[in-house]
Amino acid sequence: MSQPSLAKFVIKRPWLKRWMTPLANWYVDAAGYRKLGLRADDLIPEESDTVLLALKRLPPKEAYDRVFRMRRAFQCSLSHQLLPKEEHTKVEEDVPYLTPIIEEIEAELKEREDLEAMVVNKKPSRT
Repeated sequence: MSQPSLAKFVIKRPWLKRWMTPLANWYVDAAGYRKLGLRADDLIPEESDTVLLALKRLPPKEAYDRVFRMRRAFQCSLSHQLLPKEEHTKVEEDVPYLTPIIEEIEAELKEREDLEAMVVNKKPSRT
């Protein structure tokens, strides 16, 4: 299941969005994952079946890039160093690539669950 989000609530209210944007930018910078070359979707835990299925559905290039980013970040973590400034993940590069697939899978599972729970009532035939 994907993580809960208040983004839609905040975006609908311009005054709240103006107030929250600097706070959100500060939080993302403080998290530090961009300094290791990671994207936000790289931080999603791989423990659920939905996420594992989404990882299998990734295009080969994106899957390779993900593994490369994870290994590079792990190596930086082991050596207690950050990447050089020019190798940090830029804001425009930090786009969701796994979340849309996870949401699609969750919608498919919900639809399948709804179809399996459907009860069909036959009308008595008139003769």
